[in-house]
Amino acid sequence: MSEPPGSTPRRWEEPSLTRRIARGGRTLVALSGGVDSALVAALAFEALGKEALAVTLSGPAVAHAEVERATRVASDIGLEHHVIPVNPLESAAYRANPSNRCYFCRSVEAGRLVSFGAAHGVHQYVDGIHADDLTDDRPGLLAMNEAGFQHPLAEGGWTKADVRRAARARGLSNADQPSDACLASRVAHGQPIDAPLLARIESAEAILLERGFRRVRVRVRGTLARIEVDPQEVARLSEPRLAAEVRAHVRRLGFEAVEIDPNGYGHRPDLSRLSA
Repeated sequence: MSEPPGSTPRRWEEPSLTRRIARGGRTLVALSGGVDSALVAALAFEALGKEALAVTLSGPAVAHAEVERATRVASDIGLEHHVIPVNPLESAAYRANPSNRCYFCRSVEAGRLVSFGAAHGVHQYVDGIHADDLTDDRPGLLAMNEAGFQHPLAEGGWTKADVRRAARARGLSNADQPSDACLASRVAHGQPIDAPLLARIESAEAILLERGFRRVRVRVRGTLARIEVDPQEVARLSEPRLAAEVRAHVRRLGFEAVEIDPNGYGHRPDLSRLSA
């Protein structure tokens, strides 16, 4: 990237952004189920047509709903799309779940994407990182940089609000989809990660999603789980009958204690204070 880390360049207009992508030649877009990479996929298709392709990674840390959403978006765009498996649990450093866990995850994922791209004549690798992301601590971004990924939205100064506006203008089905993250992000740092734990988290969150909650996190420390939903939905989740039903379902997945965060998503609770 041409800008210093953490800086926000002046926002490029869409034609400039599209031309920038077009200059790279045959391009692989790392497509998750989120709106950021979906917009980059749409721009890449506009810039390059059949010379653009999207790849979505599947594996134990990726919710099935994310893969399904990415597949739907790619189909709507008309973009060549591949779903390929990857398993960051192959990395002992990732399994140990240190504070920079995302670096080890992205290293495995980026390696898989670059290997796939090399076999398909790809010259340029891009993702959905945008300018707002540069203000966060994102060790995974370092791994993507090391693998040679470009971040056209960030380079062009596009914020999350810019991304959503452009996605709505294109009619992308996930234009207003809440941001998500890999399932491992729910586990307290220092607690080892394994496939059964990630599966339990995905199942627990599915219980909430099936009941109409829009954004859900089930954060875990040991066998203790704390549920977050959007602040405006906390009251509905806290209704005694529904709360008891949800807690019972989540406990059956193997969590000994289940609490509802009274502040909702965006608040960072001290999971060590969860009670049985």
